[in-house]
Amino acid sequence: MSQRPFSWELFSKAPLIGILRGQSSEEISQILPIFREVGLTTIEITMNTAGAESIIRDALKTHSEGLNIGAGTVCTVDDLDKALEAGAQFIVTPIINKKVIKACVKRGVPIFPGAFTPSEIYNAWSLGASMVKIYPATSLGPDYVKDVKAPLNQLKLMPTGGISLDNMEAYFNAGADGLGIGSHLFDKALINKKNWTGLKLHFQKFASLMNLSLRKQ
Repeated sequence: MSQRPFSWELFSKAPLIGILRGQSSEEISQILPIFREVGLTTIEITMNTAGAESIIRDALKTHSEGLNIGAGTVCTVDDLDKALEAGAQFIVTPIINKKVIKACVKRGVPIFPGAFTPSEIYNAWSLGASMVKIYPATSLGPDYVKDVKAPLNQLKLMPTGGISLDNMEAYFNAGADGLGIGSHLFDKALINKKNWTGLKLHFQKFASLMNLSLRKQ
């Protein structure tokens, strides 16, 4: 599939990556239009989701207008090749794989690798990461972003893991350049009940809080 370029303009309007893991193709085709409707722009479909490649392919075919659609949990070059073949516009990893990062940089595909310590974060950035995913951010909290950015203010950081409506604003205030949000955003109970109206209201809360946080920057 030919690569449709990632839109940084779309991402900067809504610097939040929604992480879809384990949802069915049918559920995702319901979720994506609602996600876009509330003003969110960037979606990651994890490669450990059943049928991830065909889901990415279908999503790009049907819902790519106004959305960035990428692949997550890309741990190997094999995963990367499959994701790019499916048309993924950006790549997210939970770890640092030098070969995966270098291959993305070479192809001009945005790459958000996962790192935890300041040395790992700096290493990922030095290899050419577009933004470094601080993962898991759950146990670190917003102050960690602030602390890392104090000496390394040129780094772009995207905390992921445990981000919710309760702490989203604190992460943006601490200097996060983006956020990765999975289960807190894609409420399982609402999706299982096919309560799409409820899901839209839920998404709107995240979008409103994000916009409010960005205006304060």
